[in-house]
Amino acid sequence: MEAGIVGLPNVGKSTLFNALSAAEAEASNYPFCTIEPNVGIVPVPDSRLETIHQYIKTQTIIPSALKLVDIAGLVRGASEGQGLGNKFLSHIRNVDAIVQVVRCFEDPDVTHVDGDVNPTRDIETIETELLLADLQQVEDNLHRNQKIARGGDKEAIARVAVLTLCQKALAEGKPIRSIELDAEQQKALKAFGLLSAKRILYVANVDDNNLEGGGPLVESVRKYADKNGGEVVVVCAKIESELAELEEADRDEMLESLGMKEPALAAVARAIYHLLGLQSYFTAGEKEIRAWPIPIGATAPQAAGVIHTDFERGFIRAEIYSVEDLVAHGSEAAIRSAGKLRLEGKSYVMQNGDVCHFLFNV
Repeated sequence: MEAGIVGLPNVGKSTLFNALSAAEAEASNYPFCTIEPNVGIVPVPDSRLETIHQYIKTQTIIPSALKLVDIAGLVRGASEGQGLGNKFLSHIRNVDAIVQVVRCFEDPDVTHVDGDVNPTRDIETIETELLLADLQQVEDNLHRNQKIARGGDKEAIARVAVLTLCQKALAEGKPIRSIELDAEQQKALKAFGLLSAKRILYVANVDDNNLEGGGPLVESVRKYADKNGGEVVVVCAKIESELAELEEADRDEMLESLGMKEPALAAVARAIYHLLGLQSYFTAGEKEIRAWPIPIGATAPQAAGVIHTDFERGFIRAEIYSVEDLVAHGSEAAIRSAGKLRLEGKSYVMQNGDVCHFLFNV
């Protein structure tokens, strides 16, 4: 699963992407500087890995990771081909969730594409373009499926029903994510890659004297997110970019001087992880301690399949304990002796933070 970082030109989008992924995407004070989407793999900080390492010594610690795509800056009229328009929209259709960087800082040296800083207007500009692009997509597919449905095709009939719901909502200015759809309706829509159906996180990019995200600019983003079902994380992309370039000791010193416990990007990565509907389970041994990403609600065989498809195909059972059990008892052997090691079968639904050994046979 992957998330796309979007925003108007010159909001700090590529600066944030660079800091998150340490990729060499160029940040520039010119619209449309990001033409092709840059792809980065971003680790998800998780303190539980170090906790496990206190009790199980290992050669390597591997956190979960996210795939992020930095997509070209969007401007008003993109749904009609303005700016990089269609190129932007084709890239964003392929991601699972949207991270919108919103400019919440004043800087006369950084040009705003609309002339002044107004976070709510910027959010609504992008939302409107997504809605208009979706409306065109829905109407085209509705017309096509109506023809097929006349012949009695059950799948086409189902698609017509859900597309009609979407058409009505979009015409009223409502995103697809605001419509209550059952599992079958969501499945019917998935193939269309509708933009406003994707979950969204707003990253309020502030200046270096407003790290707490106070003031009316960030507050307007929070109000919009509360009203429209989004989440907000406050970041100073400029500082995060500087932190990403430092060695660990220097980074810790800079964080302390700023009164920060960790880079704000750690909160961004975790928020994106949650946005994608993911959670982690762990495997731990002498070679590595590793966090594995799985969808919330995944079963034990599905979790095993993330490691290797043979594990899912030949799944027998899982031996599971919690990080809290490890802290309480001090070792896996002690957990087993205390009767805290659980044996779970194929129907077990994985819990966030499970530590697992999988037994399989192929």
